[in-house]
Parts: sequence; structure tokens; C-alpha cells
Amino acid sequence: MNVALFGKSIANNDIPYVQRLVDRLGTMGGRVFVYQPFMNVLKEKIKFPLQTASFISQADIQGNVDYLFSIGGDGTLLDTIPLVGNTGIPILGINMGRLGFLSGISKEEIIPAVEEIFEKRYFLDQRTLLRLESPEGLFGPFHSALNDLTIYRSSPDSILTIHTYINNEFLNTYWADGLIVATPTGSTAYSLSCTGPIITPDSENFVITPIASHNLTVRPIVVPDKSIIKIVAEGRGIDCFAGLDSRNQKIANSIELIMRKEDFKINLLRMSNKNFFQTIREKLKWGLDIRN
Repeated sequence: MNVALFGKSIANNDIPYVQRLVDRLGTMGGRVFVYQPFMNVLKEKIKFPLQTASFISQADIQGNVDYLFSIGGDGTLLDTIPLVGNTGIPILGINMGRLGFLSGISKEEIIPAVEEIFEKRYFLDQRTLLRLESPEGLFGPFHSALNDLTIYRSSPDSILTIHTYINNEFLNTYWADGLIVATPTGSTAYSLSCTGPIITPDSENFVITPIASHNLTVRPIVVPDKSIIKIVAEGRGIDCFAGLDSRNQKIANSIELIMRKEDFKINLLRMSNKNFFQTIREKLKWGLDIRN
């Protein structure tokens, strides 16, 4: 079982959990690959098996690893998406942070999860991606998002005017701080904090959610994921920003952003004792009596 480990930073009190993970993987007869910048962080703190290799790009892991483990929070997992791309490599999110909707395995559950994966006792959740088709190359060679595409203002002094079209039919002009186009996976992220609905991962929809709309009757809207969505943002002559998951770029005023569903999906590993509704209850504290 060859496993790639991806991360960005690690707290000192989490080092023992990573060491136990590396030690267990070393006894499973496979090879461990570590993201090079992460290895630089860990090399003075972790003892790796002799045959441990480093990687820096998708080409280094495609065909060489069976799974990729993301060690951190949801933001860390989002950073693995350009690396994995369309390879189909399953991703396991190990939560070293706080909330962790995507990174569903806690650090205390690492070893039991590894055992289940070794014994093939897991599920693969296939997650839809959103692809930015135009302008081409705005975010480099990889232009897809697991969570969302976001338009937001660059100045606190003015709002954006955002014209939005679905399949070339005019939907609405939003006067707001920004606009989010989220996948079902992204419905529990930024969109949720802006009063967007929660959409189950297998729903074939996108949700369009305004950020601080200046028209109080405007609400999030759910559209089929077969839709082609076009956004044109204006802001009193100033530029604004576009975000694709954790990547951000400044864009020119009135530029057209055109997006649709990506042709491939991302595989997220889910343990046999977990499901989406359980995650919602645990993370959002649903069903708890808070009257006391």
C-alpha cells in the first residue's frame, strides 16, 4: 500500500500522531511519499522509513501511490485537489484543525482508519468539481474547484454589481460584497456562512449565494449542475478578486467568468462508520438540547 502524505505545517503536539502514522505505514509493505515542502517541515521531527520518497507534482505520484492522506484541516485538503487532479487517487482527510467537514478523520482515529483502508473496508465518495472555462489560464493549468468559485470586492468602500446568467438566460443582478457559486461539497463551507442551503454530496446541483446582498429579498438559489453559469462583475471602475477554492486572483472590471461542471470527480475516502448526515450532526451540533 503506497501512500502519499500531504501537509503544510504541523503543531508540536501533533508530531506523535504523525509519527505513529508513518510507523504503521512502514510496516505495511508499501512505500511512503511525502510532499517535499512538508518533508522539509518534518525532517527534524519525524523518523521516516528508509525508502521514503518525496514528491512535488502530480507526475510524481500518478501511478505510484494508492492513496493520498491530507494532514491538516479542510484548507489543506483543498490544496491537494490540483495535485490529484483527474488521477482518481482517493484522498483521506486527517483533521488536525478545528471544524473539518472534509477532513473527517480525527488524529485519534488515524491508526484504526489506516487498518480499515488496508483491509479495503471503506467507501469512496465521488465529489463533483466546478470548472472555470473562461478566462482560460486565470488560475494556471488547473482551473477546477472542489468547494466553490467566489467573486468578492477588493475595496471596502464600494459594493459590486454582479450580472449572472444561467445557460445564457439572465438570472439576476446582485448588488453585494460578492457572489459564491458552490458545489454540493462547498455548500457546507463559505456558502453556508452566507445563509446558503446544505446540499447532500450526491445532489446534482450548484448553489449560487450572494455575500452581504444589499437587496434583502435576494436569496441563494439552487440550479442543476448541467448549467453553464456566467458572471460579470463591475465595481465603480475598480478591479475585484476571484477565488477558486484556496487560490485567489485579481481580475479586471467587467471580465466574464464562465463555469460548468468538471468532466471528472474527486474520490474522498470515507470510513465504514461515518456518513454525511452524521458529520452534519456532529459538526453543526444538530439535535443537541442547548436550553440549559
